[in-house]
Amino acid sequence: MNTRPEIKETPYHPEGPQPLMREIAPGGTYPVDALGPLRPAVEAVQGMTQAPLAIPAASALAVASLAVQGFANVETLGGDRPLSLFVLTIAESGERKTSCDEKLMKALREHERKQAGVQAEAIQTWKNAQALWKGQRENILKAAKQAVDTDASKADLDAIGPEPDAPPSADRTISEPTYEGLTKLFAHGNPSLGLFHDDAGQFLGGHAMNRENRQKTMAAFNKLWQGDPIQRTRAGDGHMTIYGRRLSVHLMVQPIVARTFMADPLAAGTGFLPRFLICEPPSTIGSRFQANIGKDFLGLPGFEARLRDILETEMPMDQRTRELQPRKLRLSAEARDLLVAFSDEIEAAQAPEGAFEAIKGSASKAAEQAARIAGVLTLWRELDAPEVCGEDMANAIQLAKYYLSEALRLASAAIISAEIKKAETLRVWLHKKWTHPEVTVRDLVRHGPSSLRDSPTIREILLMLESHGWLARLDAGTVVRGSARKEAWRIVRATSDTD
Repeated sequence: MNTRPEIKETPYHPEGPQPLMREIAPGGTYPVDALGPLRPAVEAVQGMTQAPLAIPAASALAVASLAVQGFANVETLGGDRPLSLFVLTIAESGERKTSCDEKLMKALREHERKQAGVQAEAIQTWKNAQALWKGQRENILKAAKQAVDTDASKADLDAIGPEPDAPPSADRTISEPTYEGLTKLFAHGNPSLGLFHDDAGQFLGGHAMNRENRQKTMAAFNKLWQGDPIQRTRAGDGHMTIYGRRLSVHLMVQPIVARTFMADPLAAGTGFLPRFLICEPPSTIGSRFQANIGKDFLGLPGFEARLRDILETEMPMDQRTRELQPRKLRLSAEARDLLVAFSDEIEAAQAPEGAFEAIKGSASKAAEQAARIAGVLTLWRELDAPEVCGEDMANAIQLAKYYLSEALRLASAAIISAEIKKAETLRVWLHKKWTHPEVTVRDLVRHGPSSLRDSPTIREILLMLESHGWLARLDAGTVVRGSARKEAWRIVRATSDTD
């Protein structure tokens, strides 16, 4: 009599299935000493908020970048580059991201309010001048209809000149721009802007970054980071090219948003993500006791005063087109030697099986990031400094190394999270949709979730579910639904499973 053999399985997790949890190695210590002139303010804000040190540090770097980016381009090993920094800070709700940002941006917000008042007066003056110009033009055109000598009318039109330009926008920061909105603001507003958002999930999940606009927005930001002109072609407005604009960015996001963003192949593939200085510092929640609040706040007033001074300094620009005309900030011999050595070190680590092979996009930009940071530190200390000194470059390299190590750590976390998301999708499907106690790769290729119907992906996910105890591997040759199977698994249900 031919009977079905007893099903044998490899024992796994006798305590029951384990949650599909991502495991991320803890990050390194933030190199606060390397912040140079920004350090006192960062330590003051950290002491006041007890937030992770990397959060106020990121805010300070981004604000300083916005302040100085219109004044100079820094010499790098690949040519002159803007001082613009793109920063991405990842932290849970409650880590006091907003509190840190508010304290370090206070002087910037006050400057914007002050300039908004000046602009309101300028707009009224402009409206009066525009009304006079339109009246003059209408009178000339009216007279021209009856005139025999049209050359005289043309001369009169030339004499009144072009229509007066509206005063530029006073805004220095934006939070949720579309590509079109950003282009328009650069055309008619300040040539040096900062995209700062303490809840950037709204930006990353908004109109500018939806499926239809994501690639266009990322490409535009990449060009701005590089210092390239902004180009826009529309049926109604024609073609527009805007030169000499700068954008710094600081996005603060929660981990769940960051994982999805960082796992997006387009974000990495277009070079958008590798342009960011990324960090996710260890949480301080649960240890922020009142007795530990810092008492040394002297660094913050100095930061605010310095920020006001720079913001009130007129940036070099063409007054008609508002095109920035930044000077060149050279590297000292010592600074260049340090940067060359750092560049070679990172280049070697991108080789096959090297430490940074998995994040070549970020690693290939590390030396330039160091030069940009060094330039920001230099001009923050002395706006007219002729060159980057060795000390500032050494500090910038330390900071670039920290952010590069974070990029490597978090890139791995994003990949793990993406895989676990697929595994969770299959786990739920097996428990809700699949009616048999066993499952094979072929079953899932034919009947499984539509997004997971290729054998290599399915096998990897099955192995992950097996490692977490949600599946138990059956012996090769076990009969499943009338056929001997080379590879099959039994579905394991937790005693409390309600799926």
